[in-house]
Amino acid sequence: MEALIRIFKIKDVRNSIFFVLAMLIVFRISAHIPVPGVDAAALTKIFDGNQLFGLMNIFSGGTLQSFSIVAMGVAPYITSSIIFQLLGMIVPQLEEMQKEEQGKQKITQWTRLATIPLGLIQAYGLIILLSQKGSIFQSSSLTTLIFAMISMTAGTVFLMWIGEMISEKNIGNGISVLITAGIISGLPTFLSQSLSVYDKSQLITMILFVAIVLVTIMSVVVMNEAQRNVPVQYTRHVRGSKLSGAVTSHIPLRLNMGGVIPIIFAISIILFPTVLAQFFLNARTEFLRNAATWTLQVFQNQVFYGITYFAMVFFFTYFYTAVIFHPDQVAENIQKQGGFIPGIRPGKNTSDYLGWVTNRLLLAGSSFLAIIAVLPLLVQFFTGNASLVIGGTSILIIVAVVIDMVKQIEAQVTMREYEI
Repeated sequence: MEALIRIFKIKDVRNSIFFVLAMLIVFRISAHIPVPGVDAAALTKIFDGNQLFGLMNIFSGGTLQSFSIVAMGVAPYITSSIIFQLLGMIVPQLEEMQKEEQGKQKITQWTRLATIPLGLIQAYGLIILLSQKGSIFQSSSLTTLIFAMISMTAGTVFLMWIGEMISEKNIGNGISVLITAGIISGLPTFLSQSLSVYDKSQLITMILFVAIVLVTIMSVVVMNEAQRNVPVQYTRHVRGSKLSGAVTSHIPLRLNMGGVIPIIFAISIILFPTVLAQFFLNARTEFLRNAATWTLQVFQNQVFYGITYFAMVFFFTYFYTAVIFHPDQVAENIQKQGGFIPGIRPGKNTSDYLGWVTNRLLLAGSSFLAIIAVLPLLVQFFTGNASLVIGGTSILIIVAVVIDMVKQIEAQVTMREYEI
């Protein structure tokens, strides 16, 4: 209570929190505005018991099942971000732009613009994908299809704008906050449905589910807080206009540097082949038609899906860390400040050492994220309970985002207390 009182006494922090809450209310209102002409009853039948569609529904923030105007969530924006981050590692000009503030702003603008065509493509693929399971519109006219695509793309751009405004308030990553809000909004429905069909024969399954939830929450908290402190010694330290003796500090290397971002990236990529395959189901070329059918069948396979999901989370943990953490730049800054890691030569040796330590930390961090992501699939395999399929990913995203939000709020409070 003391912490809450201290937070709400600071006007800027209080206003930022209220602003984020207001944006989340707008998001949830948007989630209940359906695309014109959609058949809600048909959608409910399609989503019941379908694990892939359930994952897509979570990624959209719970808006896909109602097929609202924000049904795609921020998936096209995330896909666009991944594309430009990959290009930044391949194209030297983009890599140089990412190091400058003006260049970053230009890449951000390109990412926003690329979201629109990607949104139109994904909207079409999503409509076709759902239509394979049954008619989702009351009318099958071309006008209905085009209007639905435009509405869904506009909804994605709207959420992208809301997410960026939330990020500007330094209360958390806006995109992650929107996804978390969608997941949490679906919890009351999940609990009510589970309790309505509960009987004594399901006691062991429910206990197992609660145990998995508690273990997952504890594990995520521990792994998010875990870090290795690499000692750094500075030969001299400037304090005011005076030089003091050697000072020892450290570089905190987190076990999970990417937070929840690798999970979000993995979900975005793993859903992409199924959406893309929809465009070629009725292709004139037999090879393309067979390839599209094979892709859809393969991704419906639980074993293949689980292995691919595990590999994607594992890969994107390393990939995102490579984007945000550059050992050579850290080593260069340490050397410029007259520091060194005990037992390691400054310069390239320091960079290699930091890379060596980071890679071994990531081996544990990426393995943890990947196991947590596929753990519900394993539980479903042994228990046969489909309600546990997406629990691990949901809990992982919620806990990681809440921890990040709490830390950012605490940082703002501390900063303003120092100013006072």
